[in-house]
Amino acid sequence: MLIANYIPLILLVLVAVAVVGGIIFAAEFFGPKNPTREKLMPYESGSDPLSEPQASRFSVKFYMVAISFILFDLETVFVIPWAMSWRESAAMGHGFYSFAVMALFLAILTIGLVYEWSQGGLEWD
Repeated sequence: MLIANYIPLILLVLVAVAVVGGIIFAAEFFGPKNPTREKLMPYESGSDPLSEPQASRFSVKFYMVAISFILFDLETVFVIPWAMSWRESAAMGHGFYSFAVMALFLAILTIGLVYEWSQGGLEWD
């Protein structure tokens, strides 16, 4: 690979950093700076809190479902590119190794899914 192949990616990163920097600068420079008591409260829309923050905790099951979603979403991020490039990997003589590594990855995720399912992590009460 030549460095010239990476020029579009480098330009994309530089443009993204410049856009983010420009937005942050514009927000700080042009944004309103008139804090009031209501705006400094840690609640949205300046409304008074209805209860203590500790009274509105999320269930642990919510976090388990969220982590499971992220885990299996990442599985898709790894499996789809592997499936798209498996033919080239097989053509280079790495087909069985590539398949075995992905099978191991999927087996580990399947064991985790079965464990989570057996512990009731996917049931929403």
